[in-house]
Amino acid sequence: MNTNFSTFWTQFQDWFLSSWWEIALIILGAWLLNRFDNILISAIVRRTVRRRNQGDNGPQDIKKRQDTLIGLYSNCLRVLVWLVATFSIIKLIPAIDLTPLLAYASVIGVALGFGAQTIVKDFLSGLFIILENQYRVGDVVEIDKSTGVVEQVTLRSTIIRDNDGSVHFIPNSTITHAVNKTKGFAKINLSVEVDSSTDVDKLAKVINDVGAKMMTEEKWKQRIIEAPSFLGIDAFDASIIEAKVTGKVQPSAQWSVTGELRRRLITAFKKQKIITEKIDGEGKKEE
Repeated sequence: MNTNFSTFWTQFQDWFLSSWWEIALIILGAWLLNRFDNILISAIVRRTVRRRNQGDNGPQDIKKRQDTLIGLYSNCLRVLVWLVATFSIIKLIPAIDLTPLLAYASVIGVALGFGAQTIVKDFLSGLFIILENQYRVGDVVEIDKSTGVVEQVTLRSTIIRDNDGSVHFIPNSTITHAVNKTKGFAKINLSVEVDSSTDVDKLAKVINDVGAKMMTEEKWKQRIIEAPSFLGIDAFDASIIEAKVTGKVQPSAQWSVTGELRRRLITAFKKQKIITEKIDGEGKKEE
């Protein structure tokens, strides 16, 4: 085996010295294609993916879908280009005895075959995630108790970055439940606890006035779809009344709108002498 490999290596060196310029041209061509493939794919995808997909309510959702597909196609094309370049270089090889290499390759192939099942599962799961548009680059998702912004979706894995800046690499085959917090639209759900002596009609009017005023302001009207309003009484006892406030907002706007609404309600309650026990809650995704 060692003698055969030594013969092969000598033949390979002779071939490389006589064909290096062709190899260089192939590698240069592959590098140039990979250099500009993102520009070409970006132009094609953005021109093609214009219609709203199911669950999409605005241009922001379309852009997320486009960014996800651009990243996926760019990665696939990059792999394809280098595979073609590799096989093109191999075709330049003259009649050299490749038996020693094939012997080593067969051993490696058997070893890789045992781990291929998981890779195939990852690819199939990734394919369905992308085809079904479950989440896109830029969405805020919760996957396997990890919550963050999707930075990349590939056929192999999903990459998200959490609020601490940590990056999570999640194999697609392990994803059994994914919560998309920023697809289509979102809702704010705020619980307001006030003293039991509070006039409920007065409480509802104050809440509705605050929500309606927010929706008329330039800064917030682009984020709010339906003005935050009094929904009803969730619970009450001898000391408190718990009211529910809800509204519909653009994807990813639920947190900023909820925070501003909470601040304004506190100010309005103080002005109207409504005794506040607690204002709690956050924006939540509605399917």
